[in-house]
Amino acid sequence: MRGKSIILLLLCIFFSGFSVQAESKSSMTELDQLADEALKLTRFGRLEEAKNIMERFAELFSEKGVTERQFTMDELRIVTAAHHDALKALTSSDINTNERVKKVTAFRLASDAIISEYQPLWSQMERPIMNAFADVKNAALEGDENLYNSHLNEFLSTYSVIQPSIKIDIPIGKVQMLDSKIAYIDQYRSTFSEQKWMKELEGLETDLKNLFTDINKDDTDPSIWWVMFMTGGIIVSTLSYVSWRKYRGQKLQQQKRKDLND
Repeated sequence: MRGKSIILLLLCIFFSGFSVQAESKSSMTELDQLADEALKLTRFGRLEEAKNIMERFAELFSEKGVTERQFTMDELRIVTAAHHDALKALTSSDINTNERVKKVTAFRLASDAIISEYQPLWSQMERPIMNAFADVKNAALEGDENLYNSHLNEFLSTYSVIQPSIKIDIPIGKVQMLDSKIAYIDQYRSTFSEQKWMKELEGLETDLKNLFTDINKDDTDPSIWWVMFMTGGIIVSTLSYVSWRKYRGQKLQQQKRKDLND
C-alpha cells in the first residue's frame, strides 16, 4: 500500500504540474497569436483593428506578467516599451507606412522573444541587417559621404527592429557593447573618412555576425536534463520497487500454499 501511495503522490505532482504548464503554454500561445495578428493587420493597413488587437494583448500581458508573474521585470519593461511605440505608430498620422510596420514588427519580435525558447523570430533578420550594413561599408569604401549617411540611416532603422528583442535574448553586457559601437558611429558620422572608419566598421560587422551566430547555438540548460533524468529515475525506481514487492508477496503466498498441501 505504501508503494502505491508513493506512486499516486508522484503522479499527482506530475500531472498537476503538467496542467499548470499546459495552461501557461495556452496563454503564451494566445499572446503570440495576438502579436502576429496585429502585425498582419498593420501590413494590410487595417490600423483600427490592429489597435484593438494591441489593446487585447496589453490586457493579457498585464494579467500574465504582473498578476501571475510569468515574466521578469526586464521582459515586462522591454515588451511594454515596444508595445507603447507600436501603438503610438498605429495612432499617429505623422508616420509613414514603412516606419509604422517597422515599429509593429519590433513589437512582434519582442513578444516572440519572451515566448520562444529556441530560434526566436528576430534571428531570421540576419540577412536584412547584414545587407543594410554591407551597404554602409561599401559606401565608406567608395568614399561617398552622402551615400554613406543615407545607408547608415537605413541600417539604424533596420537595426531598431531587432533591438528590443536582443535585449531579451542576449546578455545585457554584449548588447550594451554593440549599441555603444553603433551609437559612436552614428554620433560622429560628420567626421567620416574612409581610413578612419573602416576599422570601426569591420569590428562592428564582426559583432553583428556573432550576434546571430550565438543565438543559433543550442543553449539548453544542462540542469533541465538532469531534473528530467532524476524525476524519471524516481518514478521508474518506485515502480520497480512496487513490482518487486508484489512479485515477492506472490511467491511467499505460493510457498505457504505448498507448505500447507505438504
